[in-house]
Amino acid sequence: MISFDLSDADVELYEAARRMLLTAHHSENHRVAAAMRGASGAIYLGLHIGSKRLNVCAESSALANARMAQEASIRSVVAVSMDGHTEPQVTNPCGLCRELLRAYGAGITVLVDAAGEVGKVGLAELLPFPWLRAAETEWETLPPRVNPI
Repeated sequence: MISFDLSDADVELYEAARRMLLTAHHSENHRVAAAMRGASGAIYLGLHIGSKRLNVCAESSALANARMAQEASIRSVVAVSMDGHTEPQVTNPCGLCRELLRAYGAGITVLVDAAGEVGKVGLAELLPFPWLRAAETEWETLPPRVNPI
């Protein structure tokens, strides 16, 4: 369920990502910035790194920074990209980032753009059915079948 009841910590996280993007933005190489808050309360920044053929998302570099700092877990994340007036705005994580973040904790909250209003949701709501190998589940999946009417 989305919540529009943001905290000072949520706004602080957005501001950290915003400052990073304003400092480092480049229309091809650095289009998105991200900020993550760890369980310790520390904020870790990330920046999109791109070229014509390869892109590394800002969320993944923020996550790498957190892990290099030995952060135990991630509590919240936000990504920002430039709008048409060169002002950073919240942008929703791509599918790859949703999957990557889910591997580091389903309890992460994500600031999202909900049709022009910033809200926050749990990562599990953004990716309710993550990709898993059959051997990684705690259940056995039955083959599909047609239910009789």
